[in-house]
Amino acid sequence: MESIDRKLVHALQIDGRASFAKIAGVLGVSEYTAARRYQRLRERGIRVRGALNRFRLGHHAWTLRLRCTPDAGPVLAQALAKRTDTFWVHLMSGGTEISCLQQVESADELLLDRLPRRLVDVSAHNILRGFASPGTWRGIACLTEEEEAALRPEFALEPPTELTPLDEQLLTTLEADGRAGFAELAARAGTSESTARRRVEHLRRTAVLELQLDADPAQFGFAMQARLWMRVQPRHLAAAGAALATHPEVYFAAATTGPANLVASVTCRGSGDLYRYQTECVGVLDGVVELETAPVLRTVKRS
Repeated sequence: MESIDRKLVHALQIDGRASFAKIAGVLGVSEYTAARRYQRLRERGIRVRGALNRFRLGHHAWTLRLRCTPDAGPVLAQALAKRTDTFWVHLMSGGTEISCLQQVESADELLLDRLPRRLVDVSAHNILRGFASPGTWRGIACLTEEEEAALRPEFALEPPTELTPLDEQLLTTLEADGRAGFAELAARAGTSESTARRRVEHLRRTAVLELQLDADPAQFGFAMQARLWMRVQPRHLAAAGAALATHPEVYFAAATTGPANLVASVTCRGSGDLYRYQTECVGVLDGVVELETAPVLRTVKRS
């Protein structure tokens, strides 16, 4: 990937709705070039999508781990991906294991009782504290600190409010295209452009709307992805999670309930790089007692 494209991708990770004029000014290119390059990235499957952060609305986040028979894996992964309350659905370990995240209002809504009988084992772990997310992944970072600061949105976080029917319509459009213009958003939601702008800005200030870069890490040279489950001594848990958040290999890390109380998703350039990461980065963290790794065969759903 060319240098200007990598910089554009990093800029969109920082602020997925930054205007092309603003991005162009920071990158030192023309607005036309920034817009044209983004269109080319979209053709390659790299785009910005909006995501509803139900956690901000009082819902709970869970990470699910499901083991199944080989014939059931792909079908089950696709079924999970179609649900609106699941994301980051991974098919792993040769197709016999699935990992996904789910946001629900209460534990009663977990999908465990609606899964097929060909499951060998199921475990659900409540996410207690997040340390890293795809929006903070440093694997694609290539801008200077000054350039990052110039692109970072400037608004204070506000308390969330209940979603309105208009908000839900706007979110539906933004989930398909996080950079949809306010004119398009207004037309699809049947409202004025000024109202669409005001509601989208409100959703962003309350962090109910998250803008995520939807991209396969393999396009940036990271061909190996894996899910890590770690058992960490409680007194070292916070420090270990904070350390993972600084690693360029990590695009998700969180403390959870259960015997494996720290989970992470990592992306590396190959199996040798994954081995190096486990031995030289994870292995030296204080308090890590056990580490289990499952390679990702395919990511069925990201955002």
